[in-house]
Amino acid sequence: MNLYPIEAGNFKLDGGAMFGVVPKTIWNKTNPADANNLIDIAARCLLIEEGNRLILIDTGMGDKQSDKFFGYYNLWGNHSIDKSLKEKGFHRDDITDVFMTHLHFDHCGGSVIWNKDRTGYEIAFKNAKFWTNENHWEWATQPNPREKASFLKENIIPMQESGHLHFIARPENGFVEKSELNFGIFFADGHTEKQMIPMITYKDKTICFMADLLPTAGHIPLPYVTGYDTRPLLSMDEKDVFLKRAVAENFYLFLEHDAHNPIITLQNTEKGVRLKEVFSCEEILK
Repeated sequence: MNLYPIEAGNFKLDGGAMFGVVPKTIWNKTNPADANNLIDIAARCLLIEEGNRLILIDTGMGDKQSDKFFGYYNLWGNHSIDKSLKEKGFHRDDITDVFMTHLHFDHCGGSVIWNKDRTGYEIAFKNAKFWTNENHWEWATQPNPREKASFLKENIIPMQESGHLHFIARPENGFVEKSELNFGIFFADGHTEKQMIPMITYKDKTICFMADLLPTAGHIPLPYVTGYDTRPLLSMDEKDVFLKRAVAENFYLFLEHDAHNPIITLQNTEKGVRLKEVFSCEEILK
């Protein structure tokens, strides 16, 4: 097995929205804001090469939305999925599976592109199966008013229309030991219904793709949950369970949204679970 970070593009989000009730004087120490109160956010995806499969976890925002839409998110840097895949020696047509942690636009927008004459949409990875779970699919395609702006039909429905959509079953205990994609999955309902957190055994390590269960290293303290979470108290409980296990089993946490701390480990302290070490992708995914 080989693992590759795939940089889908950087953007900015309001720091207050990202940290909910936590005061700026506190979160600004770990995630400094600019003059507009915006903090750096990454869309760092992960590519798994195993046997004859190439599995891409999440796909970022994509590039099919309007300039007005992207203007809300202050895109920065020159990353893209195609460029990042090419740097690793791959092409989007090589991808066999696209696993989506959840269907918010910044996690799945790159899964769908315009067709050639821009009259409609098509899947961006024509040879791939697209994986979500049935509960989350129903949640995303019949969105509540709070999340409606995050679940964009043009990012979601073409997957079903293509015939490439597949569902992963969720067991009663909320944890899949070994999924159809050969890695474990932790299901979390605090941020959105049935978000899936991949847990990948890589050499002698467990690499956990944290999605929005832990957006950045600055979100480690339990009360530090985003204003986007639909069930913040549940998010705290799920973080508590997962982060304690991460310490006990020495998990390496791959941070999708942290622009400056790609992979971290945790430790117990008098204040609870806190940051232990920060690693570059090259140090861990070699």
